[in-house]
Amino acid sequence: MTFTVRLRTLAPMIKNLCFVIALFLVPVDVRAAAFSKPAHALVMAGEPLYGSNFDHFDYVNPDAPKGGTLKLGATGSFDSLNPFIVRGQPALGLWTDSTSYVYQNLMARGKDEPFTMYGLLAESVELADDRSAIIFNLDKRAHFSDGVPVTAEDVIFSWKTLRDKGRPNHRTYYKKVAAAEKLSPTRVKFTFKPNESGAIDREMPLIMSIMPVLPKHDWRDREFDQTTARLPIGSGPYKVASVDMGRQIVYERDPDFWAKDIPSQRGLYNFDRLRIDYYRDDSVSLQAFKAGQYDVRLETSPTKWTMAYDFPAAKEGRVRRETLKYRKVEPVYGYMMNARREPFADPKFREAMQYTFDFAWVNRNLFHNQFKRVDSVFPNSELAAPDLPTGRELEILESYRGRLPPSIFTTPVKPLEAATQKDFRLSLLKAEGLLHKAGYKIHDNVLLTPGGSPVAFEILLGDPADEKVALNWAASLKRLGIAVRVHTVDSAQYQTRLASFDFDAIANRVANSLSPGNEQIYFWGSAAADQKGSRNYAGVKDPVVDALASALPNAKTREEIVALSHALDRVIMQGHYFVPLTYLGADHIASWTRVAHPSQLSLYGNVMEAWWSAKP
Repeated sequence: MTFTVRLRTLAPMIKNLCFVIALFLVPVDVRAAAFSKPAHALVMAGEPLYGSNFDHFDYVNPDAPKGGTLKLGATGSFDSLNPFIVRGQPALGLWTDSTSYVYQNLMARGKDEPFTMYGLLAESVELADDRSAIIFNLDKRAHFSDGVPVTAEDVIFSWKTLRDKGRPNHRTYYKKVAAAEKLSPTRVKFTFKPNESGAIDREMPLIMSIMPVLPKHDWRDREFDQTTARLPIGSGPYKVASVDMGRQIVYERDPDFWAKDIPSQRGLYNFDRLRIDYYRDDSVSLQAFKAGQYDVRLETSPTKWTMAYDFPAAKEGRVRRETLKYRKVEPVYGYMMNARREPFADPKFREAMQYTFDFAWVNRNLFHNQFKRVDSVFPNSELAAPDLPTGRELEILESYRGRLPPSIFTTPVKPLEAATQKDFRLSLLKAEGLLHKAGYKIHDNVLLTPGGSPVAFEILLGDPADEKVALNWAASLKRLGIAVRVHTVDSAQYQTRLASFDFDAIANRVANSLSPGNEQIYFWGSAAADQKGSRNYAGVKDPVVDALASALPNAKTREEIVALSHALDRVIMQGHYFVPLTYLGADHIASWTRVAHPSQLSLYGNVMEAWWSAKP
């Protein structure tokens, strides 16, 4: 009896022991992802433009004089020195993905390339061959402005904090990290979760390289998700010298800035002091600039750029006006038509709408002929589809030929630009012909659907400044018998209605980059069309769009990214989901001659951090 009980007691232990022994006897694939040798740069696809021995970026002046004060102007106000949370309005300059005077990212973006990162807090990286993990090797010289070294613990603290309490984009991306490991005081490893299909998001290593690194010792004992007036501690080139909350912030160069001589920072941050003054509105700001209260002004109003810069200092040559062109992707700006609703659920109706906007008149009379017309979902860039598909793009589209209209292979999909009123009348006749062919009829000056219902819709706006252009479009549509209401609401209501897709048409901008990836699924994917709060405002539901958008994040060469972008662009434009509006393709910048900038611009145009004082 006793023997039987003991055997029963030992049975589970024996079973487990046999299982463990079997694990060693059965062949198991235990291969781990191989890592690259330490590299000075991290690129989305292809090779970095600058080699490991580069001295400085081409768009900076490495010999720029140091000294002087740069005075800048901003409109509005600020109430916080915490730029990493939604709550509050942070002061300019503390930290953004592209500009940061106080906090630094793990790596610095090279602005002559679509998406390449170079050494900063991390002097080198080791990347898993399948991009499932990355190791950042911190520069041992890196320290915060209070002299405390930057360590792997700071990096892990930053990741956890931003993942749990940071902005929504931080929370979304940093939750894709499966594990963070401290390999040494200056070495940290991030391992990424596979997505639902089992594939790794190839952008994640670069997204982690953009992560700002916060000093653990400074944030450890206080609430991160609250606004603060406490002067920040960072590892960047400047410290906050003084703050007049809501009115002014002054930055002062850190004399012990650790990275002033590394290649990615040489020629940048040349002023000893930066002063940012806030103004109630843009009109007041413009008058302050004319009076010499600040040095550089980015002008966004075509009318002001044409009419408001004839003041004495400009005439005397003490203020220069420059149009600085860039090759970055402009936002997709247009009247997004909600394909979830009639009449825009009908692709033939959406096609007819492409001929109803009088761009030439609007550009000439409202914008002083300064704008170009959006002709792509990637306007102003190499990602915009050419007139007809060729090469690799054609190969991609051929694989979907049975699900695409034949015209996509033979006819360019570009918006019509009517140069004269006669041309625009012909354009409206083209729209009328398409509608008639699709079964629409005009009765008593009212356009009727094939089912006999009057065609009417609302253009929802969130900014009164958009009303003039919308009213012009509404007047053109009235000539076709379409009743259109232009309705402007406050920003809160506008955002609520956008999030629930409660609109017919909206004037909206979708921001793209030169390195398109997962966001394309969010902008145009079928799943996003039914996901409240997504950016697929047009309600695009197309399996070919889904396939092309899903392929982009997995493209391994720049050539493949460009070809896929061309194909995606062509298919979306062929679907006529928005009536294209305008873009500029340049920055209008006015500046006093007491400051200067490099003659060579980056791919992204002007780099404000590369300016210097002409009179230190």
